[in-house]
Amino acid sequence: MVKIETLMEEKKISRINELELDRYINFFENSYEDNLRHSKTNLSKFPRWAIISGYYAMHDITKLLLAKKFRIKIEFEIHATTIKVLRELIKNKELLNLIERGYKEFLTLAQDLNEAKNERIKAQYYTGTKFMHKEYEGKAKEFYENIVLNYLEKIRGLLK
Repeated sequence: MVKIETLMEEKKISRINELELDRYINFFENSYEDNLRHSKTNLSKFPRWAIISGYYAMHDITKLLLAKKFRIKIEFEIHATTIKVLRELIKNKELLNLIERGYKEFLTLAQDLNEAKNERIKAQYYTGTKFMHKEYEGKAKEFYENIVLNYLEKIRGLLK
């Protein structure tokens, strides 16, 4: 496991100074809630984006926790570093499993989007079918209800 000191030395994380702390906390409090609302609103109409914004709600509340409880700011390799720091600071395996599943889902969608950028016609066919829309709609609802909401509840508990 990577140590916090190592991540500091590698400049992947830093300490949040006193002047920046309130602004940083306020940003992530609002950001995770915006992403959560966006995810819920788009479960049926735009399910792929609902998954992405659900993951970002998880990611942002994690950075809120790191800022509020540990005064840690993620600087580099944001997603992977956030998980590394969480893994080091919190020994709750269920919580870690949820954020890692969310991150893997996000990476899968990011890869889909990257491939779509390179293969526009294929992407239009893939995302435009009723079958694929239904598939992602079910996946988005399951992800939102079983991963996102569960994770947020656990992190909110740690924030108290």
